[in-house]
Amino acid sequence: MKSLLGILGSILSSVLIFFLLLWGTLAIYFSNLPIFVLRVVLSIIFLVFGVWAIWISRQPKLIFIFAIAYVGLIFWWLTIKPSHKREWRPEVAVMPRATINGDTIHISGYRNFVYKSYNDFTVRLEERDYLLSHLTSVDFFISYWHVGPVGHTFVSFNFDNALPLCISIETRPEVGEGFAPIASLFKQFELIYVVGDERDIVGVRTNHRHEEVYLYPIRIAPENARKLLLIYLSRVNQLADHPEFYHLLSNNCTINIVRYANKAGRKGRFYLYHFLNGFIDQYLYYRGFINTKMPFEELRKLSKINDVAQAGEAEHSQDFSKNIRANLPKVEK
Repeated sequence: MKSLLGILGSILSSVLIFFLLLWGTLAIYFSNLPIFVLRVVLSIIFLVFGVWAIWISRQPKLIFIFAIAYVGLIFWWLTIKPSHKREWRPEVAVMPRATINGDTIHISGYRNFVYKSYNDFTVRLEERDYLLSHLTSVDFFISYWHVGPVGHTFVSFNFDNALPLCISIETRPEVGEGFAPIASLFKQFELIYVVGDERDIVGVRTNHRHEEVYLYPIRIAPENARKLLLIYLSRVNQLADHPEFYHLLSNNCTINIVRYANKAGRKGRFYLYHFLNGFIDQYLYYRGFINTKMPFEELRKLSKINDVAQAGEAEHSQDFSKNIRANLPKVEK
């Protein structure tokens, strides 16, 4: 038994050391050093020296030197701070803000771009006003680059006297950058809450990025929907004042939606579905947050909105939001 425990302990410690070495190597590779070749060379040296010191030579002196180097790396890592002062792509160049005065919500930096293609668009940032008392419900979107365990989730807030207010938690890429999952774990992207029109935020995904997009009305009390919106808008303003890094596991679209839902009245904890968010509509179904009057596969088929969004000039129509909801299964109150 002691021998078995010793073997298990050795395996676990080796796995832990492996991941620490991997993290350190990637932290150097994705660091803020401006010269790519230098980052590559330093990351290789770090990895090779770590493997040599820990697993090959096993000399206490070399292990101590590596430990000091690792501590230095951590302190260096902590000095890398997010910033609003970068050369942003035009889609995310302006941080939105919200001003709340009693029942009135004023949004600046409201995105309402007009697209000819994914990379050919007219920049249109607007000011919009909403009345909190007229907020009636919330809808949940899942968008897939490739249908599978990972997607992008975002929400729209519906009003009885205005078009939906769509808010999408995203990375804020610089000019020439695209999303990279591994890089997003290492302070490579700032965070932005894109606030705007569904013809833009939804339409660019269905019509130009050719993602598969699903729309689900959510069962939520109007008072909790209003509370949720205020939480979102508080975060919008917080980010406008204090930049943050996006993180694939801890500061992403779905994890933040769950956090805010908890603050707005949801009862529950974090589940694996919240991290494998491509399956989160199954979680919503079995937890009763969306329509459960039909089998899930039927609901999912009816909730795909690509065909309606792509029909004719639908993307540019004032009825875009109405049209993508026209045949959706409704959620039971």
